[in-house]
Order: sequence, then C-alpha cells, then structure tokens
Amino acid sequence: MRLSAMGDVAMTVPVLRAFVKQHPTVQITVVSRPFFKPFFDRIPNLSFLAFDEKERHKGFLGLLRLFTDLKQLKIDAFADLHNVLRSKVVRTLFALSGKKVAAVDKGREAKKALTALENKVFKRLPTMFENHTQVFEKLGFAIDLLNPEFPKKAVLSAEIISIIGENNQKLIGIAPFAQYDSKVYPLDLMQEVISRLAENKNHTILLFGGGKKEIEILDSISSSYENVINMAGKIKFQQELELISNLDVMLSMDSGNAHIAAMLGVKVVTLWGATHPFAGFSPFNQPLENALVSDRNLFPKLPTSVYGNKKVEGYEDAMRTITVDSIVKVLN
Repeated sequence: MRLSAMGDVAMTVPVLRAFVKQHPTVQITVVSRPFFKPFFDRIPNLSFLAFDEKERHKGFLGLLRLFTDLKQLKIDAFADLHNVLRSKVVRTLFALSGKKVAAVDKGREAKKALTALENKVFKRLPTMFENHTQVFEKLGFAIDLLNPEFPKKAVLSAEIISIIGENNQKLIGIAPFAQYDSKVYPLDLMQEVISRLAENKNHTILLFGGGKKEIEILDSISSSYENVINMAGKIKFQQELELISNLDVMLSMDSGNAHIAAMLGVKVVTLWGATHPFAGFSPFNQPLENALVSDRNLFPKLPTSVYGNKKVEGYEDAMRTITVDSIVKVLN
C-alpha cells in the first residue's frame, strides 16, 4: 500500500519489478490511487486495487471496507510502504487477523538531523528503495536491486509522432517545475539551458509540466525554438509515460518526473536546491554525479528540508550556484 505522492509511488516500481522477477510464484496486489495505475500495468504477477478515497474507502468505515476488499483476495501478508494513519489502520487490522505485516521505516530522526540548521549531521541516508526492500525482507522476501531490468521503450502513437516529429536523433526531456519553489531552478537560467541545448539541431527538447500557469510558461519558452516542444496539456498521462520511456535523458528537479523517468530506465539528471540526494530520494539507479547540488560552501545549512517545504532566509538563490555549463555538460 502506497497512496501518494506521484514520485513516491513511482519509487515503488523498481522494487516491485525486482520482487516479481526474484519471487515469480508470489502474487502482488498494489493499493494506490487510480491515477497511478499505469505505473504498474506492465509488471507481471501484479494486480492493482484502486483506493477510492471519495466514496468506498472514505473515512474509517471506508478503511474497514478496504480491509474487507483485500481479505477477499486471500492476502497472506501486508506491506505498508506509506506508514501514515490510513495505512496503519489497514495494517493493524491485518495484524489482528493473524497476518504478517511490515511497515517502511522513514528514518525521520536521521532526516531531521540531516536538515537541521544547527549541529547538522551531513551524511548519506538509506534510499527509499533500500527502505522498501527492508519491508519485504521482514515479510520473508529478500530483494536484490543490483542489475535491474527495465521495460522496453514504448511504441509511440501516431498522435505523439505528429507532435514531436520523426527521426529525432536525441530526445531530451525537461521538467522545470516542482511542488515547492525552493526546489525549482531559476527560470532565467533554465531558459539559458534550453537555449544552449536547442543550438544543436539534432536535439529535440520536450518540456513537461501541468496546470494552466506552467503550460503558459512552457508555451512562451517553446515558441522561440523550432526544436523545443511543450508537451504539457497535449497528451494523456499514459501517453506521457510512453513518451518518457523513449527519452535519451530527462532533466528534472527533485520531483515526480525524475522518478518516473528513472523507473523506465531513462538517464536522469536532477537539480537540487533546499533538498539533497543524501535524504534518500535520489532517482533509481542513477549515479550521484547526475545529481547537481547547490554549493554547500556558500550555503552551509543545505539541505534545509526533506521535501522542500521549508524556506530559510538568505537561501532563495542557492540553486543559482548550479551553473548552466555544468547542466549542459552532463546532458550532452
């Protein structure tokens, strides 16, 4: 069970893909929000139960109904990959019924020490992928994440090809937004990155985002270049996953798009401001050198937040220490 957020749900995919390969006789049921079902569609021995938070599974009685729904599937063990109130209720019901249960340890104290403004303990913490494997180990299923396998690139539909064209020698995805401003690379610098990349006519640069404001910004940027295309608002989510699987590289903030690309086996370059890959949220199977971080010599309190939701005065321009040259170099 993992209900949200998008990036966190995407981070379960590589673990589950490894699980089903290494334990092929085990049937998995994923409980998550209906929107995330396409993440799991191509994983064998895995079924999806949509969490209906508005009706059937709403409130405490709804969680009882969810437990009943799962019991009908003859569940033997319950893996809580969320460890929030809702999942704890369902986990407790399974435990009381005599089933094996295990929950993810989010390492809150270690993350608190990593992001402390004073007496910071700056060290690399276990990744969420490692934390997830520990949950399954507690249930008796060891998982090896080395040498992962990824799905084949999706065959692009005629609709997508009509938007991006054919014979693209290099497809570069850019997702320049994040939930919190402290995780977003300055727009003027991002425009420089795009301009530099667009100079190479063998590059097709695809911009990803969502919401009216983001679409307007991306439309404005893409209008200046023949080989820069704004994909936001033009295709459905399933199609977006298919397109991302065909990218040569994705440039993303510390956000969901990074984890979606990584779960599909795409090279991912991430930019980090208030947050830091040491907190455990670096995209799957990506080398640390692909995570470009703000300068801690100039901004020694970094990281100041696990999720980017805390602002520290004087740290607004921390991401400006990530140079355009360094980004373009790692993307090429």
